[in-house]
Amino acid sequence: MDIKKQRITTENEIMSHHHDPAHHHHSTSNIKVAFFLNLGFTLIEIVGGILTNSVAIISDAIHDLGDSLSLGLSWYFQTLSQRKSDKQFSFGYQRFSLLGAVINSMVLVVGGIFVLQEAIPRLWEPPQPDAEGMIYLAILGILVNGAAVIKLRKGSSINEEVVSLHLLEDVLGWVAVLIAAIVMQFVDVPILDPLLSILITTWVLWNVYRNLRKSFKILLQAVPGDKDITALKQQIQDLPEVSNVHDIHLWTLDGEKDIFTVHIKVDKLEDFSQQAAVKTKIRQILALQGIKHVTIEVESREEDCEQPDC
Repeated sequence: MDIKKQRITTENEIMSHHHDPAHHHHSTSNIKVAFFLNLGFTLIEIVGGILTNSVAIISDAIHDLGDSLSLGLSWYFQTLSQRKSDKQFSFGYQRFSLLGAVINSMVLVVGGIFVLQEAIPRLWEPPQPDAEGMIYLAILGILVNGAAVIKLRKGSSINEEVVSLHLLEDVLGWVAVLIAAIVMQFVDVPILDPLLSILITTWVLWNVYRNLRKSFKILLQAVPGDKDITALKQQIQDLPEVSNVHDIHLWTLDGEKDIFTVHIKVDKLEDFSQQAAVKTKIRQILALQGIKHVTIEVESREEDCEQPDC
C-alpha cells in the first residue's frame, strides 16, 4: 500500500461524511408532502369548525396550525441536514434533523397541554355540536392525516418519527371525533369527545417523552442502546497484535450513523503494512455491528498516549 496515500486517508477518517443522499432526499420529500397536506387540511378544519359550531374541532384546528408550523420547521431542518461537512461543521449538518425532532417534540408537549386544558373542563360541561358535520370532517381528517402518516412511516430518521407522531395524534383524534359523533347521532353523550381526547393526548405525551429521551441521549453522545462498547473493546483486545486498548469512544451522530474512535498499542510496529492489517481487522469487527465511521490511532509500545483518559 502507498504509505503517503494511507497517511492521508488516516488523517481524514474523522472528517469524512458518508451518507446516502437518496435516503435524505426521500426523508425531505416525505416531510414536504406531510407539511402541505396538514396545512391544507388545517384551513378546511377552521372553516368546518365554525360551520359545525364545534369548539373541539376549532381547538384541534389551532393545534393543527401548530403542527403545520412545526412541519415546516422540520422540512427546513431536514433539508439543511443534507449539507455536507464544511469548515464550520466538520461532521456535516445531519444533527440539524435531530434539532428539528427536539423542537417538534416540545411543540407536541405544548399542544398536548393545550388539548388537556380544553378537554378536562368539558367533562363536566360538554358542548353539543353538529354531530353530522363532525362525521364528514372526521372522515376527511382521517384520510388526509392518515396518508401523511403512511408517507412518513416509511422514513427512518428521528425527525420523521416525531413528525409522524404529530400526524398520528391527529389521526387518532379524528377517529375519536368520528366515534363520538356517530354515537351522539343516536345517544345524548357529548362527554365522549373530551374523554377520548384526554386518553389520546396522554398516549401521545408518553411517546413524546420516549422520543425526547432518545434525542437527548444522542445529543449527549451516549453509547447507542443496541451497541455493547465493553464487548467491542474486548474483541479488539483479543487480537494477537494488540497489547492494549484505551481511549475508546462510541456515539451516534443522528441516531442512524454511529461513530467509533479508539487508541491501540501494538507490540511490534515494523511498518505501515502491519498497521494497515491490524486496522483492517478492527474495522471488520466493527462492521459486523454496523459501525463504518471509524478512527483508529495506532501506538507503539514505547509511545505515550497524550489523551487525559488513556
